[in-house]
Amino acid sequence: MSSDVACADIRAITTIKQAKKRECEECVVTGSRWVHLRTCQECGGTRCCDDSPNRHASKHARSSGYPVIASAEPGERWLYCYQDDAFAEY
Repeated sequence: MSSDVACADIRAITTIKQAKKRECEECVVTGSRWVHLRTCQECGGTRCCDDSPNRHASKHARSSGYPVIASAEPGERWLYCYQDDAFAEY
């Protein structure tokens, strides 16, 4: 994993959890749309990004205390920690 500013939470990730489905699990329930998808690196749930109307990924990070997500977009290989505003490619 390469990073200029990886935090301890990102460094603790040893296996990247990938999206099981290409959908926001919360938007599907409410019939909402999403822009991009992010996968929680603790629970493995996939939710929508902050460019999406509902911002489920960051809401989940705040409510659950699970700060690290991975992009679930094809061709993107990066992690982000909401708590530390840290980024790393893998």
